[in-house]
Amino acid sequence: MSEHRPGPYDDGPGSRDDERSGEQAEQRAGKPTEERAEEQAGKPAEEQAEERAEEQAEERAEEQAGKPAEEQAGKPAEERAGKPAEERYEWSAVGTPGANGADGTPPEPAHHVLKSLLGAWALAACGQAEAEAVEEHLGACGSCADEALRLREAVGLLHRPENLDLDPGLRTRVLDSCLERRPPRLPVPEWATAYDAETARLDALLQDFGDTEWQAPVRLRWYEADEASSRRTTVAGVIAHLLTVDGLVAVALGLDDPLGDATADRPTPSDRTEAYWRTAHHPPTRSVRAPWREQSHALVRTVSFTGGRTGRTTVPYGDFELPLHDAMLDRAFECWVHAEDIAEAVDYPYEPPSGRHLHRMVDLAARMLPAVLEHRRLHGLASPVERRLVAAGEPGRSLRLEIEGSGGGEWLIPLDSPAAKGSADHEVAHVALDGAEFCRLAAGHVPPREAAVGQEGDRAAISDVLFAAASLSRM
Repeated sequence: MSEHRPGPYDDGPGSRDDERSGEQAEQRAGKPTEERAEEQAGKPAEEQAEERAEEQAEERAEEQAGKPAEEQAGKPAEERAGKPAEERYEWSAVGTPGANGADGTPPEPAHHVLKSLLGAWALAACGQAEAEAVEEHLGACGSCADEALRLREAVGLLHRPENLDLDPGLRTRVLDSCLERRPPRLPVPEWATAYDAETARLDALLQDFGDTEWQAPVRLRWYEADEASSRRTTVAGVIAHLLTVDGLVAVALGLDDPLGDATADRPTPSDRTEAYWRTAHHPPTRSVRAPWREQSHALVRTVSFTGGRTGRTTVPYGDFELPLHDAMLDRAFECWVHAEDIAEAVDYPYEPPSGRHLHRMVDLAARMLPAVLEHRRLHGLASPVERRLVAAGEPGRSLRLEIEGSGGGEWLIPLDSPAAKGSADHEVAHVALDGAEFCRLAAGHVPPREAAVGQEGDRAAISDVLFAAASLSRM
């Protein structure tokens, strides 16, 4: 009980009203019942009712004054505190204790109680018992089900899912804006910016990886002789693969070979990778990130220093060679593809390159297709076709490759000879598909027969081009 504190107009511990009411109660208590009855008989009914109510209130106050605070609340506090929130809720919401059914189960909460919980349920803020009661009720009450659906949709508008990854084109836009204000002393050549951007994105993905992520299994995929091939490795093994194949460009520029003393059977990407894995004392670990990162920086730095003096440099890939400009773009393409492999292995989203860089990757693949078609025909992998001789630079039968979305554009692929010129007047087929999907086809990640494409025209020519795109892939 709280202690009485005198107010500014109190004379003592209690007010005058309290003293008067106490005296009146004593006077009534001291009078015989007959006298009180005679007094009440001469009073109006309203006054009698008021006096009876006062007497009853005084009697209840006297009874409660001698009880502990816990019992005055209607239920022992320790009994309430020992129960979980769900049971306390059921007791207070359903009614008094002991109102359970014959089988001991509590009765279903009232409709208005369940309806008042819909907002908390939509926000996933209900306890387990409350959520189960609400969901069971929604199956039987159409109005509450409609209201719950509207609330869930409203919650979806308040909490839109957002990708925490930065836009792939953000880095390029920021650098372009900075370089407009202050030109660099040693600018990165335009044909090397894709490699610079993709290695930076992959490095950012690897930054927070722990030992578990570095040893996550990854399956490298490619097409060989029109058959899907694969090689199992780890995230660290993929970075080692990129390190050794980027080493082809490093050697062409006069930098150190990451293979060191190891010797590959042939200077092909797959043989160099196998040699690195074979001669390593232990399976690749997170320590491989540092040399890969340093080498990628050295490549960008070197081409920036040399500038236009590297225009005639070629990079041998064993079975073929590429000009340095195209080799850097090829390395950017493979960096993105394997970054997607790594992201998939650790269940992390990864966006395609910016539209400008993706367009250049598609352009490289489109320019390589005529030579690949010719190679496949010589080895009996492309369907035989009756074709007329076409002089170098003259128009010949062509397939229109239409790339939609980011990195989109159109390319006319000559079908008869790598030296022929694509011509809209000699178009025999038309293929349309998304830019990122086409790059995944060229990486051997999408089977040619399953590529989601729009096709029109010569079916044999379309099949030849799709399989030729897949055969661009390698480990």
